[in-house]
Amino acid sequence: MVDEVPDAVIAEIAVAAKETGVELVALSATWNMAHPDKAVRQRGLHQLRAMVPTAKALNIPLITLCTGTRDAADQWHHHPDNITPEAWADMRETMAEALSIAEQAGVSLGVEPELGNVVSSAAKAKQLLGEMKSPCVKIVLDAANLFERESLGDQRHIVSQAAELLAGSIAMAHAKDRKPDGSFVAAGQGVLDYPHFLNALHGAGFDGPLITHGLTAEEAPGVAEFLSILTQKV
Repeated sequence: MVDEVPDAVIAEIAVAAKETGVELVALSATWNMAHPDKAVRQRGLHQLRAMVPTAKALNIPLITLCTGTRDAADQWHHHPDNITPEAWADMRETMAEALSIAEQAGVSLGVEPELGNVVSSAAKAKQLLGEMKSPCVKIVLDAANLFERESLGDQRHIVSQAAELLAGSIAMAHAKDRKPDGSFVAAGQGVLDYPHFLNALHGAGFDGPLITHGLTAEEAPGVAEFLSILTQKV
């Protein structure tokens, strides 16, 4: 997150996207929306105001967020207080302000359920959608963020339930994977049942972008081939 994105940088990105044929489908504007220090939450909102016009200038429809955690040092790390009403209220208040900024600009906000965040599950993402009551709030669904170590049957149940519960609101899917010990790895190199995940997305009516991350440049060609083959079978 930055306070300003220079016009020259935006122009450079636009030229690079055109020359490479890379479609820009989302812009990351992640900060800890549930940070225990309100000043940190407000700082993120201030910086979001710089990111929104950048998205508009580059025709990027979705700005992705982090619903945050009470862990003050790591916005992706679980904290016991994440389940408290106070944490939810702070995140919700920050989200409402972010939504006001986004709605005025005509862009959408992408919320991703993650075990370590206040919105830790598909059910909590559905709750947030209901409370925000705005078509500008969308879901980024990453199956690897919905479980850590589960049996294959339980994993499939969690993923199916998430896709069904959030159907109609999923704007983007993420593709990474989990090792048996729960650590993250590139898509196709872990225990996530990718055919099941993609079929669950298809069953939910999703036809948006599938974005892989959490991989090295050297791993990218193999991951791209893996996902390309699977998506052709769905």
